[in-house]
Amino acid sequence: MTAPFIMLVDDEVPLVETMAKRLATRNFEIIKAFSAEEGLEKLKDNQNLDVIVLDIKMPGMDGIEALKKIKKQTPLVEIIMLTGNATIESAIDAMKLGAYDFLMKPFDIEELAGKVEAAAKKKQEHEEKIKDALKQETLSKYGPFRYV
Repeated sequence: MTAPFIMLVDDEVPLVETMAKRLATRNFEIIKAFSAEEGLEKLKDNQNLDVIVLDIKMPGMDGIEALKKIKKQTPLVEIIMLTGNATIESAIDAMKLGAYDFLMKPFDIEELAGKVEAAAKKKQEHEEKIKDALKQETLSKYGPFRYV
């Protein structure tokens, strides 16, 4: 598996910087955004993201609204939600809307890294299944190719 390409989205700048620094030691390719709106804007130019780590409670657009927009724009990207104790219900709602998983703040960076790796693996497996299905569909329509 290639190193995950991820985006960290949280309005807490020190938290994003710390996560980025710690995850970079695992050779993750990382983009940072400090609001849901900024994350959505960066997603337009980075459609090949594997995982987005997204805070639920942010000023402006919250993580739940951002999750809905992200899944509409890039349905295969996996999303890990970050939440405080007060928003556990929101984290459960996020899972129902397609989030891969959630983590309670404060969290262990190793746990986050493990979830990111598992989510990226799931996305890559899903992409492989789609490629295989398209290949099978092509073969069933046109048959095997012959070289002349």
